[in-house]
Amino acid sequence: MSAVALAVTHSTPRLAPDAAQAAVVVLGTGLVGGALLRLLEETAADVAPLRLLGVANSRHSLFDPAGLASADLLPRLEDSASCDLDAVAAVLKSSELPLRIVIDATPAQAVAQRHARWLAQGIHVVTANKIAQGSRLADWHEVQRARRHGDTRYGDSATVGAGLPALSSLRRLCRSGDRLLALDGVLSGSLSFLFNRYDGSQPFSALLHEARERGYTEPDPRADLSGADVARKLLILARVAGVELEESEVEVEGLVPPHLAALDSKAFQARLGEIDTYVERRFREARSQGKVLRYLASLDVSGRARVGLRAVDADHPCAALRGADNLFAFTTTRYRERPLVVVGPGAGADVTAQGLLADTLEILGNR
Repeated sequence: MSAVALAVTHSTPRLAPDAAQAAVVVLGTGLVGGALLRLLEETAADVAPLRLLGVANSRHSLFDPAGLASADLLPRLEDSASCDLDAVAAVLKSSELPLRIVIDATPAQAVAQRHARWLAQGIHVVTANKIAQGSRLADWHEVQRARRHGDTRYGDSATVGAGLPALSSLRRLCRSGDRLLALDGVLSGSLSFLFNRYDGSQPFSALLHEARERGYTEPDPRADLSGADVARKLLILARVAGVELEESEVEVEGLVPPHLAALDSKAFQARLGEIDTYVERRFREARSQGKVLRYLASLDVSGRARVGLRAVDADHPCAALRGADNLFAFTTTRYRERPLVVVGPGAGADVTAQGLLADTLEILGNR
């Protein structure tokens, strides 16, 4: 498949000199949230208009209307009060700064359920959390209504492709009157890494352990292996393109059989060998046909959406991916013969944090 390709690298975002100031609360201090806090500290000279008023994780929250000093921030958080999501809007509204922004670096449903409320209250939301837009269609519409009602922005580029401009590219196409005919690609950095590396010489579970150590997977890798995360990303892309799919309309082929999905995390880890056997069999079947395995997502003009493991020819664009790269191939009415392809790193705390910061600075630069 020939294509017009856009390869993406990352650099530190820069802020326009006349950008407005903003009060910020960061939710999540795990791999992505921790990387974001470090990035904010490292680029303080470039993002001086950002005043950090709060940090929270699932256990604790720390708020100060006057602003939080970056020194010893996480140790102070661990000694602070229990997490209070109700205090997020209160501390932001107490600020005299013209812009108020919540940055959600969590995978938590309880936080995602607050997005629409914050947007309607005039608080901008920047997020890597896919749940609000990638689950029920009703939740997607609630976010869009709240955004319009509150005259706020929803920075969601990190929900699909980490820091890659996948959503922004698709939105630009649609705004200019183009129409999506098909989407194909690798939407998961963790699954990309696993199948780019797997060659049958070591167990799949060994690579899975490496991916987890690199921060590519969730703590419980079933979140990645189930295909649910990829399905959410595909739903977000489809809905941005005007294809209003429900969760149940995405055909999902996961890599975790039901009897393993029902186990607790420790018991699941002890039985990873069962997934090893399945992946090895699929790999050998593909190799016997001169093909390679990739975990792909696809959407066609009829609205059929699928995610799952597929054997592709060696000249398929996804066959040449390396590391944790994502690839998005957009076939549209104007890119019918040669799809527009966005490709680049699609996993990792640093690139995701970079995407969150870039969305935050875009809000500041456009107000």
